[in-house]
Amino acid sequence: MASVVVIALIIAALALAKSRHVRFSPPIGSGCLVHARGFDVPLTSGQAGIASIIAGVAARRSLPVRAVTIAYAAALQESDLANLPYGDRDSVGVFQQRPSQGWGTRRELLDPVYATQRFFAALVAVPNYQHLLIYQAAQAVQHSADGQAYSQYAGQGAAMATGFTGQSPHDVWCWYGTGVSGPDRLAAASRQLNRAFGRLAVDHVGDPTARVHVRSQAAGWAVAAWLVTHASSYGIKHVSYLGYQWTAAAGQKGWIRLTGKHASSRPSSTHGSAGLGSAGLGSAGPGSTRHGSTGPGSTRHGSTRDGSTRHGGHDGTAHDGTVHDGTAHGTARHGDHGRARSDGGTVTFG
Repeated sequence: MASVVVIALIIAALALAKSRHVRFSPPIGSGCLVHARGFDVPLTSGQAGIASIIAGVAARRSLPVRAVTIAYAAALQESDLANLPYGDRDSVGVFQQRPSQGWGTRRELLDPVYATQRFFAALVAVPNYQHLLIYQAAQAVQHSADGQAYSQYAGQGAAMATGFTGQSPHDVWCWYGTGVSGPDRLAAASRQLNRAFGRLAVDHVGDPTARVHVRSQAAGWAVAAWLVTHASSYGIKHVSYLGYQWTAAAGQKGWIRLTGKHASSRPSSTHGSAGLGSAGLGSAGPGSTRHGSTGPGSTRHGSTRDGSTRHGGHDGTAHDGTVHDGTAHGTARHGDHGRARSDGGTVTFG
């Protein structure tokens, strides 16, 4: 009940900020924000962490921003961007996919990276999905009982997608009310970053400092968003990219522009990279029409975290597409092609 009250207060504060055309002020506690054009999107750190994983998997597959928007609309409707261990019948995870319908095992589907890979594998198999309305594309994957329900999240999904894919720079940040404490786990963070984005060139250059070489500025901001949203899990105290820095100690202030000798992370072509490419974080494609759809397959009448009834679920249609770590047709592959020229600079964290 307390969590519902907190969420309601955040939504009320956001509505007030919009009506007065002022910037959303982060409340005391922990949370994240996407500073989108037109309005800000407040998220919990858990929601933001999953959103950054979805953007990372899309980058690995070189999918356009519109694909990320579709995934966000589906995930917000299905689970409120939470990795739920329950659902209607055997539905689980972020997209409420069902093991009995061929999506994977329960354990696999509770891994947001795997679940997202399966979602995108099904999405790219939908003919002309980029030209469908958001809810139509999501429904083509999810086979929900009420395909229109995704429409309510199309606008929010589009705003989030521009931030998490790096199309809108330094627009995603988090704050941790109790701070980020404990030992750093940079090696573990690097491994999980690679699981989402594909093989990246990560150097450990200090104690404790690491840097990620990226192929484009959009890719760099997508990586930076992943690091900031996972800072609490891996003891990350600071993240820097292209003359901006986020610190856990001042997380509520967002990204701060560095000056003088500290503003030195501009793009360089002297470092190799084996990860994100600009093609994987392209334009949003056809307009972000506010039409979305509801969740996966079979009719789902499970309750949401706030107690409201949610309708969605799989209709029994299995998806036999293999999970690919490569890319969609017609785009360059960025996850597994070895050392490549880097022109996006480096993201530094520690």
